[in-house]
Amino acid sequence: MKLLALAAVFACLGTIGTADPIHGVWKTQPGDEGNYAHVTIADCSGMICGTLGTAYDSSGNSVSSDKVGKRMVWDMKADGNGAYSGGKIWAPDLDKTYKSKMTLNGNALKVSGCVGPICRSQTWTRVK
Repeated sequence: MKLLALAAVFACLGTIGTADPIHGVWKTQPGDEGNYAHVTIADCSGMICGTLGTAYDSSGNSVSSDKVGKRMVWDMKADGNGAYSGGKIWAPDLDKTYKSKMTLNGNALKVSGCVGPICRSQTWTRVK
């Protein structure tokens, strides 16, 4: 009985601190002007969230923006097999919030969101 209890404790400890594979820094797909940003995806109270990091112009030079540091993804949950849903995403270029889902495939993250019948999507690439 003690051996079984000890095994259960070690099994639980093995899952503590395990990062979701989506965690990290992601480069957004460039917009119409070629500008892009880095988004840091992390755990926020058991859900997946993302914060807008450094913004870049089409030449890759960092640019200042009042949008840096703002929450861009929130309330996303892992569905398994690289699928995430149930969250929201804010599109800084249009200042609109969409119902969102994401699909992770290696170092590519397909991000999509809809407001009513209007949907948008991008593929982000992993920076780190």
